[in-house]
Amino acid sequence: MTNSNTLLANQKQWFGHPVGLYVCFFTEMWERFAFYGLKALLFLYLTKHHAFTDRDGYLLLGTYAGLAYALPVVGGLLADKYLGMRKAVSFGGFLMALGMLGMAYKGHAATPDAGADAFAVQVMYASLALVAVGVGFLKPNISTIVGRLYSDTDPRRDSAFTLFYMGINMGAFVSSLFVGWVGEAYGWEYGFGSAGIGLLIGLAVFMLNQQHFVGQAEPANPALLTEKVAGITREKLIYVLALVGVVVVQQILQTRFDFSALASLLGMHEGAEITATEVVAIAMTAALLIWWFKFIFIECSKIERANMIVLMVLIAISAVFWGLYEQTYGTWLAYSDRVMNSYTFDFLAFTFTPNAAQLTSIGALFIFALAIPFAWLWPVLDRKGWNPSAPAKFGFGLLFAGLAHFILQYAALNPLENGLAGFWTFVLAYLVLEIGEMVLSPIGLSAVTSLSVARVVSLMMGVWFLASAFGEMIAGRFGTLASMPAGTPVPDALAIYADVFATLGWVGVGSGVLMFVLTPVLNRHIKQAQAAQ
Repeated sequence: MTNSNTLLANQKQWFGHPVGLYVCFFTEMWERFAFYGLKALLFLYLTKHHAFTDRDGYLLLGTYAGLAYALPVVGGLLADKYLGMRKAVSFGGFLMALGMLGMAYKGHAATPDAGADAFAVQVMYASLALVAVGVGFLKPNISTIVGRLYSDTDPRRDSAFTLFYMGINMGAFVSSLFVGWVGEAYGWEYGFGSAGIGLLIGLAVFMLNQQHFVGQAEPANPALLTEKVAGITREKLIYVLALVGVVVVQQILQTRFDFSALASLLGMHEGAEITATEVVAIAMTAALLIWWFKFIFIECSKIERANMIVLMVLIAISAVFWGLYEQTYGTWLAYSDRVMNSYTFDFLAFTFTPNAAQLTSIGALFIFALAIPFAWLWPVLDRKGWNPSAPAKFGFGLLFAGLAHFILQYAALNPLENGLAGFWTFVLAYLVLEIGEMVLSPIGLSAVTSLSVARVVSLMMGVWFLASAFGEMIAGRFGTLASMPAGTPVPDALAIYADVFATLGWVGVGSGVLMFVLTPVLNRHIKQAQAAQ
């Protein structure tokens, strides 16, 4: 431990933070460029090129992204026990690059006579599976490396994660503008292909600058990787099983279980169904809860137990926030494409009219603008004794997420003279939503690394992303509420969106109030743990 502290203390610094933070910053920036570029196009690609219905498009968007956030539980566990963060990030980046480039194969567009291109659809499922498994290895471990560059008591931790979060959103901002433009203007294959090139750049940044992690991202026990299992080294076996996992995920993405008979027997909707992704996520959650209760009551001290309980509450409630936030790539995207005024920016000789995919960049633009003020704000409030606790920040995050949807409800109920919803109320909704994200998401990442027991920190980072997975699946289910047939008249579509946004608004506000009620109890757990240290 002393040696580790010495290494941390002697790190090369740049603008008040270790250089390793900026390596992670640029790696994650390019990885998110790829991930969000794909995501900005996916719903439009499914419904416009392969003729998916709204319902099927929302569900695949939710199940794909859900798996991409559920698999970090496995990636975090493997990194903790065997691979270490560096190897896990490198392998995950490689898989993601293959998947992104695979998405560039689009086949022929669906036609009324021939239907969708079945082979191209299967290539798409395989590519999404590669990306999802790759995210599972990369996402929790790049975040864990950031936490490992600071001691647990370093006051720069929240600011570091806020800056790291700015890198995520820089990638999302640029990719939505660029990939969204290329995909719709020149062809889906060029949009997805450009996302893959961005991923390769991020992987190169990471692999060429690993010395700045000062040994904090290496395997806990390197000898375990060279041990033979089933005739090959354990490290190679992990990689082989990951490729097998890609094939399994490809099937999971397109599998649903029909419970119509049971639903009818219970007097419920006859079309009841559950996706295989949701089954996997529920099973993973059940297994994790069994492990978690065993761990905190048998292997944890009283202090560790208190911290882990607080962390699990924060992780659970974050799923609601992400269910609301991820509407930006579902119902918000469809809303802006179908029933909202476009807007042309005219500056000197430059004119720019963003399409619906490009408008997903608004959120990242606000995050980019807000990151530095918020990174400055928390230490200032802390010095004055005014810094809200993590539970209170989560309450504010949920409250703002709900208010953002009420703004969109107002816009849908009050269209402009041409019958379309206004552009600037859409921008305002994004601003309110991103304020909520800034007071929840980077704080959540920081809480995982500070409240987790050190020996399971990567696994708990995976659990954080599992909550995001549930959020994505919740978002897909919420999105189906706004499903409508092609060609639905604008007034009817606006009425549907208004009802859905009102529902989502109350979900956010109600969850925020619940967190404010729980905050005093959770704060007592945190203070008791701090006092005992």
